[in-house]
Amino acid sequence: MIFDRAHLNQYTAGDAALEAELVGLLRDQAERCLGAMQAATDINAWRAAAHTLKGASRGVGAFELGEACQRAEDAPQAAWPMAVIEVRRAADAAFAEIDSVLAA
Repeated sequence: MIFDRAHLNQYTAGDAALEAELVGLLRDQAERCLGAMQAATDINAWRAAAHTLKGASRGVGAFELGEACQRAEDAPQAAWPMAVIEVRRAADAAFAEIDSVLAA
């Protein structure tokens, strides 16, 4: 599941403004974490960025993005370039679905 609105609704009680605020925070977090992942030169920085985005994603119900972050967090350094691409694609898919669902 790319996005589980019911999960988000547990925290927002259907408040559209709060949903938009939380999704906006996730967008900002995604950009910061992806930037940190691209700039990471050591395993601690890499894992911290992936782990942070994983938690933020799962918190709002963007579970596939969270899973991509989990795979990135566990990836060996040689796989980091592809892992960043996977996380970016998962983020793009998550935000496309979130925007569609919340607009309905």
